[in-house]
Amino acid sequence: METIKVSTSQHVDIDYAVAGLGERVAARLIDFGLFVIVFLIFLFFFTLTGFVDSGGTTLIVLLVIYAAGFVFYDLICEIFMNGQSIGKRLLKIRVISLDGSQATLGQYFMRWVFRIVDFTLTSWVGGLICVAVTENKQRIGDLVAGTTLIKTEPPTAFNQIAFHPPVEEYTPVFDAVHHLTDKDLELVHEVVSTYYKTGNHTLIYQMAAKLSNHLQIAIPENMNELNFLETIVKDYNHITARID
Repeated sequence: METIKVSTSQHVDIDYAVAGLGERVAARLIDFGLFVIVFLIFLFFFTLTGFVDSGGTTLIVLLVIYAAGFVFYDLICEIFMNGQSIGKRLLKIRVISLDGSQATLGQYFMRWVFRIVDFTLTSWVGGLICVAVTENKQRIGDLVAGTTLIKTEPPTAFNQIAFHPPVEEYTPVFDAVHHLTDKDLELVHEVVSTYYKTGNHTLIYQMAAKLSNHLQIAIPENMNELNFLETIVKDYNHITARID
């Protein structure tokens, strides 16, 4: 399975799976289907009201707006939806830069322009072949823009993370965890989850070292890095629950 490293704001590299041809095509079909549904709804409404037969300027203006929305849909969505369209969001895939950072406006624009080559001029063949044969599953627009699509996990609310309810008699080991934020704990959870999926010890070592330095605490000799992270989670959960 192809992966790409994404660096978090805490400079911890996490491997994400690159979206394949199937996810890309399915997302595109969902987006196209949405426009078909919207068009049929408007056509049905205008037919009932007799608006279609009026031949008025208003109808022409609405059709131009609809066509413009269809053309610029992907560009607008990716800019304002953090690299996703509705179809991509449903399929849990997202456009990112190859260095793991969020794509820039220029990159979004470049990959949008090259849709003409990927889809229109080559009747989808150019884009499909390119995604199938490139290492990071990139279409031509991605190659030019320096982007690709990754698979993402659905947004997880902090109260949905796999924490056990705090035990009243539990005594926190590290009181300094109150300096952490919910986002910090979400990252710890993601690192631990990634470790259990991939067995990548490096993530655990990096995260433990950064937390130890940030909280200015030493990892006890009788505790390995994974136990340290899990203890941090328990301590934070207990302390925040006690405050609430």
